[in-house]
Amino acid sequence: MIEAGINASDLNMYEEDRIWSCYSRDKVDIGEELAKVIRTLNKEFPLAKPIRALSIGSSAEPQFRILETACRGGLYLLDIDKKSLDIIKERVKRQRTNHVATIRGDYNRIFLNTKHTAAFLRHKLAGQTVNLINLHHSLYYSPKSDWAAIFASLYSRILAAQGAIHAVLMASETKDEYSSTWLYNHFAGKFFGCHNYQDLAGFGRRLAKGQVFKKSQAFINTHRVRFFVNDFGKFMSVVWMILLYPNVHKYTLSQREEITEHIYRKFWLKKKPLIQMQDHLVVYKNIGLRGLI
Repeated sequence: MIEAGINASDLNMYEEDRIWSCYSRDKVDIGEELAKVIRTLNKEFPLAKPIRALSIGSSAEPQFRILETACRGGLYLLDIDKKSLDIIKERVKRQRTNHVATIRGDYNRIFLNTKHTAAFLRHKLAGQTVNLINLHHSLYYSPKSDWAAIFASLYSRILAAQGAIHAVLMASETKDEYSSTWLYNHFAGKFFGCHNYQDLAGFGRRLAKGQVFKKSQAFINTHRVRFFVNDFGKFMSVVWMILLYPNVHKYTLSQREEITEHIYRKFWLKKKPLIQMQDHLVVYKNIGLRGLI
């Protein structure tokens, strides 16, 4: 079992994310909150107005069924991973959902640069702003120090006069030893002196005070998401994804053995699920009614 858990660290991130999506409540949780955001926009907009949306870091499952049906004015899926986008392209072609477009690119490079943002709007969005922007687990790939600039760029240049931004991220702090946050802070802290400082909830509380967002409503909520699969190798593959091995942290073999033994004793023998506390941040722009979250 320990060997199987260590070998699971060889899976690529796409496969790890697929297992997480399949056996956790993550996509359902995000979908429920996304539906509330779309409901708020529909309440504000005329019936004849189609919603346009941009999903950033969309991967192969960007709440596709919800977004495709709700955003008939155009759905744009931006991701750096070609394999994920190829899956979406095949689905778009097979199901003839011609209002859906895939865009390959690095959102950090695009939205941290004024000229690149303007070019993205002009060439990739046909010069038309969008009513909904989703950042579902994608802010992991940018430092917290860049978030304010990315949000300001999206809010002021890509988001339409009325719209919403929905972001989701693992909570940065919790005392629950069965949580993904605790595992990362414990093992990345022990072996690399690292800590999860990507506090989306705290960022959201500060965001509304900024000059750029003075006409916005910002809402924050934290949900408890459960993950369990009756296969130790698959279970461990998600643990390696959370611990950012090997793309960020290159744990040694002895360190991986220690981590695997911890998960085996703490989780597997007791059949305990892995818990993820995840923060939702919704920013509504020029919405007259009180938005849902």
